Amino acid sequence: MRVHIVSPSADRTRNWQQALTHAVRIYEVTTSSGGLASAEIGLRATPPDVLVLQPTHEADIDLLQSLAQDHPNMDCVLLGTQPDPAQLMGLMRAGVREVLPEVPDGVQLSMAVERLARRRGGSLRHTKRGKVLCFMSCKGGSGATFLAANLAVALAEQSNARVALIDLNLQFGDALLFISSQTGPSNVAEVALNSERLDKDLLRSSLLEVSPGLFALAAPNDPASGTDVLPEQVQTLLQVARSDFDYVVVDIGRTLNGVALQALDMADQVYAVLQLTLPFIRDGKRLQELFRSLDYPPSKIHWVLNRFEKGGQLTLSDLRQSLKTPELITIPNHYGVVADSVNQGVPVSKVAPRSPVTKALADMADSIRNPDVTEATTSGIKGLLSKVFDKRGIKVA
Repeated sequence: MRVHIVSPSADRTRNWQQALTHAVRIYEVTTSSGGLASAEIGLRATPPDVLVLQPTHEADIDLLQSLAQDHPNMDCVLLGTQPDPAQLMGLMRAGVREVLPEVPDGVQLSMAVERLARRRGGSLRHTKRGKVLCFMSCKGGSGATFLAANLAVALAEQSNARVALIDLNLQFGDALLFISSQTGPSNVAEVALNSERLDKDLLRSSLLEVSPGLFALAAPNDPASGTDVLPEQVQTLLQVARSDFDYVVVDIGRTLNGVALQALDMADQVYAVLQLTLPFIRDGKRLQELFRSLDYPPSKIHWVLNRFEKGGQLTLSDLRQSLKTPELITIPNHYGVVADSVNQGVPVSKVAPRSPVTKALADMADSIRNPDVTEATTSGIKGLLSKVFDKRGIKVA
């Protein structure tokens, strides 16, 4: 079901969009910031099933009535206004089915849209909602792309799940090279150009089948073409992908732009990859502050410590204390095997099935498939890392 949100507040629009994206039912959500007049042309050309409108002035109500006359099958949710009884009757004739007098939060809006979906006869039984798993590097060279690509392999190997690996590192992405020497039929930039007509069939024809159950969409070959990809195109791409795959593994690199934020917003789980060195941890704390500013719940964020070796100056307890999290996913250091995997363009599970890296990735995939089975962890104490940060004038609570 297609939902379009119009609001003068870009922040509210974004929060509502995120709430609907994570609803049980699959919605195709688009947004406009400003008044209804700014979105009129697009709405007349492609009317949504449900229009969510926070009016900015009386003219929006008049325009809504005009739109409803031209598109009688479009329902409307009106936010942040309390019409008088006479006006309410006119609005109901204009297609307004829900009126929320106060500006709602994401849960309230999702419930209102869900009520409309049920009235329209929408069914949940045939909707599929795959998990979007987003990998981000705290600092360049963390190994996030290697982990994203090989986790996709592990997820496909462990079950009959359908897995899509999508490379959103649009300028210099090379996720496909980590697991295959083949060239895909298309790439993210080319798919984005066709986002208005993108469906499951078009997406499937654009993907490279790497192995049974595992498909990949590479980053553009030309870095310049990656700059033309828009967040709303990525939104459509991920919505279609998650409706056709059990898992969608996304590598966004390290660049924070509109495309990356769109992927992070839509992700069910975010995996931030770092190593146990001071520069990585410093950037990890910065990234953590960003996640907080975006109102991501702690349960959405997972910290992955790559190339871990015991015996260093900094410990797991130091890292847990710095990030204030008891949970750390550790990937052991096995440099020779990983280098062989990368150089051959073959999954690490094929190069060295018994490698501790292969085992760690299999365990990580298993925890994603069975999220209720978690490994008990304990918080560390304030250690050497605190002293190091304190000397540099950085507070570690």
